[in-house]
Amino acid sequence: MKFRTEVEIPNSDHKIEVEDHVFSIGSCFASEISDLMKTAQIQTLNNPFGTVFNPYSINHSLKKLHDAEFYTEEELIKFNDEMISLDHHSSFSSRFVHQTLEKINQNIEAGNRFLQNTNWVVITYGTSFIYEFLPKQKLVANCHKIPGKYFSKRLLTNLEITDSIYETITLLKDICKENVQILFTVSPVRHTKDGMVENNLSKSKLISAIHEILPQFENCHYLPVYEILMDDLRDYRFYKEDLIHPNKQAVQYIWEKFGNAFFSDETMDFVEENFKIAKALSHKTFDEKSPKHQEFLSTVEKRIASQQAKVKHKIF
Repeated sequence: MKFRTEVEIPNSDHKIEVEDHVFSIGSCFASEISDLMKTAQIQTLNNPFGTVFNPYSINHSLKKLHDAEFYTEEELIKFNDEMISLDHHSSFSSRFVHQTLEKINQNIEAGNRFLQNTNWVVITYGTSFIYEFLPKQKLVANCHKIPGKYFSKRLLTNLEITDSIYETITLLKDICKENVQILFTVSPVRHTKDGMVENNLSKSKLISAIHEILPQFENCHYLPVYEILMDDLRDYRFYKEDLIHPNKQAVQYIWEKFGNAFFSDETMDFVEENFKIAKALSHKTFDEKSPKHQEFLSTVEKRIASQQAKVKHKIF
């Protein structure tokens, strides 16, 4: 007797290898996966603009990265004594123009450089809703808690979403390594502040648009992350206390399914050992000078050295 409907991720013909570069962009779920990649010591770069949720803004970010187009003072606004970019997360804001621009443009340079060596791109869309900043008549990625009277909220049209996805793919195929593989996902995080009906409409537009564009490209894939949480892990015990975000157990479950489908055997062994090493390194002791603890550290260092011999990039 079965008590749940399990969602499977088809085994991919293309595999993530230990030396591959993985670029991720999108909602906070993209950051969750990227953090696990970092722990696994896979070369990764996540969200050079900070968390971005809608396809239009994600595509706009990738255009800037593709062209290595730096921001200027004219593109910033001042709010609450801080210089802000409406294309970026609030972590880029500062009291001074030069500091904000330095953070932004350093990330654009690093993102452009990383993309040129990228083998895999993971894109996580969160919403079809977008805000227009009325004073500049500009569609934005982040409202920075600026009063709502300065914004107009609407759903992106189907054409705006499909055009954004199509251009995103063409930009990545141009700048990334030959045969780059692009994985599209829809975030399982529900945007309940939009309303439950509105959230479902928003997510459905994303899913529909992705499936409309992907058959046109051989190097693009859909990861059913949204479906895994909604249909496979269909229980609030897999959510955090806010009942919106997936908890650690759910993220780990999705990560394992993703790895089983897309990691090569060598990568899987590499990742599993690095997770064990990371756990060992987090171990705390009351006596760091004890012979037993020193022996433990020596063993961990040997394990790291063994893993380091498998790759050219620096780990741990």
